[in-house]
Amino acid sequence: MHRWALGLMSGTSLDGVDAALILTDGRTVGRHGPWLTLPYPRRLREGLRAALQGRGDMRALEKRMTEFHAVASRRLLNLAGMAAGDLAVVGFHGHTIWHRPAEGRTWQIGDGALLARLAGVPVVYDFRSADVAAGGQGAPLVPLYHAALAAELPRPLAVLNIGGIANLTWIGEDGALLAFDTGPGNALLDDWLLRTMGRRMDEGGRLAAAGQADEAVLAAMLGHGYFAAPPPKSLDRGDFTLAPVVGLAPADGAATLSEFTARAVKAGLAHLPSAPQSVLISGGGRHNMAVMAALRHHLPAPVMAVEAAGWHGDALEAEAFAFLAVRALEGLPLSLPTTTGVPRPMPGGRVARPLA
Repeated sequence: MHRWALGLMSGTSLDGVDAALILTDGRTVGRHGPWLTLPYPRRLREGLRAALQGRGDMRALEKRMTEFHAVASRRLLNLAGMAAGDLAVVGFHGHTIWHRPAEGRTWQIGDGALLARLAGVPVVYDFRSADVAAGGQGAPLVPLYHAALAAELPRPLAVLNIGGIANLTWIGEDGALLAFDTGPGNALLDDWLLRTMGRRMDEGGRLAAAGQADEAVLAAMLGHGYFAAPPPKSLDRGDFTLAPVVGLAPADGAATLSEFTARAVKAGLAHLPSAPQSVLISGGGRHNMAVMAALRHHLPAPVMAVEAAGWHGDALEAEAFAFLAVRALEGLPLSLPTTTGVPRPMPGGRVARPLA
């Protein structure tokens, strides 16, 4: 039975909360509802950035962040002309503070019980822990949603999400899935803009377009052992740093980091069982023309934003966690051996229900 679900995603780019509505049974998508992005206020964004560095009052931050997600949920329901009672569930990803699957640890802050009380709707949260505890990478979790959306599209197909970290889903002709993080997406570039220009991001890729990529720096960065490692594999936001580009001019650093994102994806395609017929791009990175130009230069298949397939590129991850929340209620797997390396198809998520 198809039910309305609301998904909430706070990504590694630290830009805000994405909220989206879909009508789904956890296997197919009946309808796409509206979506929105609620940008983080400066104080909350700075608190999250401090938390990534191990600083600050984590309990207070988690409460503030959860309350902010509740505001995003209410605004989206108002936009849709819906009430909490129209929803079956809210999928609440939370915000990843650290992700160390090799150590059996992953941590997303977000108080599912508090959100359930504030929203008045059952909340599925803590999506990654069961997978990691079973020996999986705990990421990426969006491939099953990509596969549901791509059921009628020509395959093999690759779907590349460029958030703070970039992750790739390959869908074979027979529906087989392979997924992994390719490397940094926007995270290093955003950090570089903040450090050198005091800006949150390279709007449209304009700064990178004015610079020149440093080939020696790129060669060193691409020599990292992660790129040769076979998938499934995943990254933490802190696994790569700005150290290699320190000393470059702001525009040259931006050009180098944009090129790095694209060449890391190219390295990832070498691990695929067969070449995709096309590569669909979602996430904020598809708005960066320097990154998109580099992808089109380096990848052997046509590269286009997911809007070409009729998808909502800025809402896709939030929609995915709405989809996964319904799957969790149904006891269906959220991850597979070929998407996270978990030994068997793995259900996951914890359910918090509002007080009666």
